[in-house]
Amino acid sequence: MKDNIKHYLADSELLLNAVGEGIYGFDREGNAVFINPAAENMTGWCAGELLGKNIHQYHHHSYADNSPYPAAECKIYGTLQDGISRHVTGEVFWRKDGSSFPVEYTTTPVFKNNEVIGAVAVFRDVSEQLQTESDLRKALQEVQQLTEQLQAENTYLQNELHQEWSAAGLVGESAPLKEMLEQLELVAKTDSTVLILGENGTGKELVARNIHSLSLRNKSPLVRVNCAAFTSSLLESELFGHEKGAFTGASERRKGRFELANKGTLFLDEIGELSMAAQSKLLRVLQEQEFERVGGNETIKVDIRIIAATNRDLLQMVEQGDFRIDLYYRLNVFPIHIPALRKRPQDIPALCQVIIGKLNSKLGKNIQAISNSSLKMLAQYHWPGNIRELQNLLEREAILTRGNILDFKHKLLADPGSQAEAFESLAMAEKRHICAVLEACHWQIGGDNGAARVLGLPDSTLRSKMKKLAIARPG
Repeated sequence: MKDNIKHYLADSELLLNAVGEGIYGFDREGNAVFINPAAENMTGWCAGELLGKNIHQYHHHSYADNSPYPAAECKIYGTLQDGISRHVTGEVFWRKDGSSFPVEYTTTPVFKNNEVIGAVAVFRDVSEQLQTESDLRKALQEVQQLTEQLQAENTYLQNELHQEWSAAGLVGESAPLKEMLEQLELVAKTDSTVLILGENGTGKELVARNIHSLSLRNKSPLVRVNCAAFTSSLLESELFGHEKGAFTGASERRKGRFELANKGTLFLDEIGELSMAAQSKLLRVLQEQEFERVGGNETIKVDIRIIAATNRDLLQMVEQGDFRIDLYYRLNVFPIHIPALRKRPQDIPALCQVIIGKLNSKLGKNIQAISNSSLKMLAQYHWPGNIRELQNLLEREAILTRGNILDFKHKLLADPGSQAEAFESLAMAEKRHICAVLEACHWQIGGDNGAARVLGLPDSTLRSKMKKLAIARPG
């Protein structure tokens, strides 16, 4: 039995016919001299139809896109010419019925007496493999899309947590707010420098973030620098970075905010607090958009959009010599004025609704509304701290509220402006009273029948009041 098996295994043709891959044998001229059953099954061409023929025209005549595949370019015949083995992918063989299938094949020369006398091509149908790879790529793309979506949602949630009250500042329907938002949208799509002006607590950083998010740079970072937090020397390192050993404590090289903001937006908050020395250093970088790290000599170029913000009157500072005029003009390309909350009292109900919604989550409350009396009181308040003060007041009252209606328990501080108006009204009343007494006394000031005696004042005091209140006898 063993001898019979050895005899069968010694028969090379029998073995080649049993192989699952397709096998072609070629003579020196490229004519087919052997075709195994696997090749017949895959191509539909019978061995009797192809033996002794140049079979390139039958199964290898075109590329996958149906463009012609000249026999001179055929890799199989190339091996016959140069005796070099080849491993080929990305091609197709054509069936007898005119259809094609993707193949992977190797061509191996056959030598006799160190001369090429033919070649063997071993091929296999890789349709299932390619389909599996395609399915895998599709699955990976779906995973990538889901990953990007999750990352985007995570970034959004992180931004929401980071900004806390951010959305509240741009809520409302008042004319001043709408005008400001229109300006914001117009300038956001440009690369122009923006100077945001507004009182403390009006939401200058929020406006800067919205300009950046609406800009073409929104895929790059928005980097914030609080100019009031650094001295001139520290600001230079913070903005431009430093090299290792540049100064005591510089144990490693550090990138500055300008580098971090490259291709994005640099937000210079509280720009009015910069010292004159820091203003000079900043101006050069804004003009050139290039700098050197502290302790370095390499010039670093950046592409950034500048947004600055301040609650100070920069033009007045320029006149007083506290702010460089060239830096002022560099920054004041497109000023945006954020209206104070007292200029937009009709927005307070909408602001309260947004803020209370956030407070419910933060404090575990279930406040549904704010009382009308509280809203009226808020609308009449002068808001020196603007939206930030409104947030703080609402949070304090929310903590004290036990029910689902927020009703202010504390009175707000009086408006100094209202007090001034009240004082002026009192002065006018005093002027009218003195004038009436003078008329009754025929404008006699002193003596028993004089106005001073009626008013209970010394003559000199009445004369002083008349001068102060601009009272003069008519005619």
